[in-house]
Amino acid sequence: MNLDPGFSHLGPRGARMVDVGDKEISARGAIARARVRVGRKVADAIHEDAVAKGRVLDVARLAGIQAAKRTAELIPLCHAIPIDLVSVDLEVDGERIEIRAEVRSRSRTGVEMEAMTAASVAALTVYDMCKAIDRGIVLESIHLDEKWGGKSGPYRRQDRVDGAPSA
Repeated sequence: MNLDPGFSHLGPRGARMVDVGDKEISARGAIARARVRVGRKVADAIHEDAVAKGRVLDVARLAGIQAAKRTAELIPLCHAIPIDLVSVDLEVDGERIEIRAEVRSRSRTGVEMEAMTAASVAALTVYDMCKAIDRGIVLESIHLDEKWGGKSGPYRRQDRVDGAPSA
């Protein structure tokens, strides 16, 4: 029994894992985005492959992929699900790193948390690799951009975090 019908993870004794055993297996996917404000010095170092720890975008991509696959170990009430695809793309845009993480699965529950975990850990990895150059790096606007599949159907973010309309 739920304490509140709006919160599926709360039962009479507090937090609980939702039973998804009776849900249909279906194709599901999600895209999450993150932005890292790095400043000119860090952006130049990334472009020039001059960061002491190595190739920032490559390592951050791998960290994001690994994080998506381990989401159930990191987020207490997430289900361990089979993942068919994890794609993490990073692009330097002026003094920002734009991160896009996509996750797909055929399972009984969605992959929004896996996509958001991938984007978050990729952003954290950019910080870790570049902090020796500038500790003022800012992680910002980590958010779900879209999801599809499952009972609740598709979702697409209608506005961007910075106030500009979505593309």
